[in-house]
Amino acid sequence: AGPALRVCVVSVHPVPRISKMSFLANAFGPPCSIDIEFADSASRSTVTKVIDGKDTTVFLFDGREAVSGNIHLNVKSGKKVEHAGITVQLLGQIEMFYDRGNQHEFIAQTRRLEDPGVLSSTQTYPFSFDNQDMNYESYVGMNVQLRYCIRVQIVRNFSSNIVREEDFWVINNQNKPEVNSSIKMEVGIEDCLHIEFEYGRSKYHLEDVILGKVYFLLVRIKIKHMEIEIRRRETTGSGSNMYNESEALTKFEIMDGAPVRGESIPIRLFLSGFDLTPSYRSVANKFSVKYYLNLVLVDEEDRRYFKQQEITLWRRPGQYPKGTKLAAGAGGESQ
Repeated sequence: AGPALRVCVVSVHPVPRISKMSFLANAFGPPCSIDIEFADSASRSTVTKVIDGKDTTVFLFDGREAVSGNIHLNVKSGKKVEHAGITVQLLGQIEMFYDRGNQHEFIAQTRRLEDPGVLSSTQTYPFSFDNQDMNYESYVGMNVQLRYCIRVQIVRNFSSNIVREEDFWVINNQNKPEVNSSIKMEVGIEDCLHIEFEYGRSKYHLEDVILGKVYFLLVRIKIKHMEIEIRRRETTGSGSNMYNESEALTKFEIMDGAPVRGESIPIRLFLSGFDLTPSYRSVANKFSVKYYLNLVLVDEEDRRYFKQQEITLWRRPGQYPKGTKLAAGAGGESQ
């Protein structure tokens, strides 16, 4: 018999595969990352809003507060960053959704953190923006958004700049209006319908109750029911580039059935359940937001008769946007 056949067992261990994207990110990604930390962030209220199409949670500021914190520049091990200067900015911007990329900056305050040089290790820089006039509230609407952010930029001569932005949300409390007259108006169709409606006030805070009544002076058409709507109208641009967009925020039926002459229908509408903002008048000459009460009567042939009346909304201290999570000790959570 020939020589015995020797069998060798060889263990083969798979070689870890390195993702091409991970390799490229490590090889060619930014040599430094930026973190923006607001002061008192652990005890500051937050609000969740839809920004750029996605739910985003940001810190909440009063428009008269200082905006301060720390900038952390995290340099990757073994890397150096040659730069032409490092800056931090507080920006207030208005952007029309139909003109993306063309932003109007109404606030642009800049602080220099570093003169041109080389970063070779992780660094932390404090920043503070005091006495800024953040008179406009943050807003995301149908055609426009107004945003505030902190932007940190590492300027590089021979590579793309390294930039990080951190949004925050601004609200502004308002004083109670000194003049707040009632609204009273008579409308109708000649020889067919004549009604009088009255609202107790023309200006309401965001959690107010609208009280009023509708009085039928003449009814010669067959009314099926009556509704009241709250409508928001957003006006953007100017001249030939002006756009008006409106949306119904809510609709209530306040009468079902045919009214008779002399009948009075009460109105009681609670505002606290809706995501409302104050009325905005010509914000940086770019947009306005107005609110209307829309009274709608529907007859038996489904013809609609309506009358709109503008009301003014204002923010009382302690009223927060929907989606706000208040910090401990600030009064709970706004839904």
